[in-house]
Amino acid sequence: MKPAATVATLQPSAIRRVSDGAPPDAMPLGLGEPTWELPEPARRALAETRGICGYGLNVGLLELRTAIGAFTGVTADEVLVTNGSQEALFVMMQAWLDPGDQVLLPDPGFIAYSGIAQLVGAEVVRYELAEDDRFRLDAAAFERALVAAPRAKMALLNVPSNPTGAAGSVDALRRIADACRVRGVVVVSDEVYRDLYLERRCASIRDVAKDAVVVASISKGFAAPGLRVGWAVGPTEVLAPAKVVHAYATTAAARPCQLAAKALLDDAERVLAQSRAEVARRFDALQGALRRHLGQEARVPDGSFYYWLALPEGAHADPFAFCLRLRDEGKVVLIPGLAFGERGRKHARLSFAAKPEQIEEGVRRMAPYWSRG
Repeated sequence: MKPAATVATLQPSAIRRVSDGAPPDAMPLGLGEPTWELPEPARRALAETRGICGYGLNVGLLELRTAIGAFTGVTADEVLVTNGSQEALFVMMQAWLDPGDQVLLPDPGFIAYSGIAQLVGAEVVRYELAEDDRFRLDAAAFERALVAAPRAKMALLNVPSNPTGAAGSVDALRRIADACRVRGVVVVSDEVYRDLYLERRCASIRDVAKDAVVVASISKGFAAPGLRVGWAVGPTEVLAPAKVVHAYATTAAARPCQLAAKALLDDAERVLAQSRAEVARRFDALQGALRRHLGQEARVPDGSFYYWLALPEGAHADPFAFCLRLRDEGKVVLIPGLAFGERGRKHARLSFAAKPEQIEEGVRRMAPYWSRG
C-alpha cells in the first residue's frame, strides 16, 4: 500500500520537529503561543454554556459571524468560520487550486503554506521579501515572480509576517493587488498577527482591495489558540467554494468555542489592549536581554511576537544543526530561519511570546553560542 503522492514526501513541521524534542528544562523560544491567561470573557462563556450542544450552520453561528463582520467591516454573509486560520488557508487552496496550478508564497514564509499547497498538488512559486528592508513586502519582487508564473491562480500574503514580524506599505499592497487583479489571481492575506503590535497597526490588504480574502483567528491577539476558531472574510463569490470544502472537511467549528470567540470579539478593544500590554512586557524583556547578553539593540517588529534574529556566521552552513545543538546543549529552543525558506538561512525565529523570565534566561543561555561564531 502507498499513501497519496501528495502526502508521501510531506514532512512534519520543522517547528514541531525542533520544539517537540526539546529537553524539559529548555527555554521555549520556539512556538508562537501566548503564555498569558485565556481572557475572562472566553472563560465566562465556556462556563456558562448550557442546553443542547448542536452543530449549528456549517459556515458558523450567525451571532459569531455577525461579531466577526462588525470587527472586520463586512457582512455576516462575507464570513466563513473555520477551525483556526490554518483551516481557512486549507479550504481556500482546496477550493481554488487544481493540480498543476501555481501559488505564490513569501520567502521566508510560514511553513504550513507550502505544505498545504503540496497537499492540493499545486506548484509553489516563491517571491522574495526585502532583506534590505527588514524582510517587508517588496512589490517589485512580487511582480517579477508573478510574471514568471504563467499558471498562477492564487497569491498568499502574510502581514505581519511569521517568521519575520515585518509587514508592508499600503503602496506595496496596492501594487500587488492590482497586479493580481489583472491576471485573475485570487489574493489571500494571512493577517492573524495584525492586532499584536507595539507601535501602530499595519495596513491590511482589504484597505486597498475589497476583492481580496483575509484570514485570521482568535489564536494570537485574543490569546486563545486552544479554542481553534478562525475565519476567512471576503467576497461571497470567492468564499462560496471554500464554504463547501469546509463543510465536508470539518462540518463546523465547535459550538462552545464559537460562543467563547464571540465573547472575545464583543470585548475586543479591552482584550486586544491586554494582549498588546503582555507582548510589550515581553518585548521589553527581550530588548534588555539582547543588550546585556548579546550586545544587540532589538528593532521593534511591525507586528507579531517574533524577533528575526541574525545567526552567527558559523551557523549559516547548517542552521538546523546549530539550532539542534543549542536546543540539546544550551537548553534553548529557537527555530532556524531556513525552515521558512532559503532566504531565512542566516536568521532564526525567536518567539517572545514566552514568559519574561524565560526570555531573559533563554538569551543568557544563547550568548556563548553567539560568541563562538
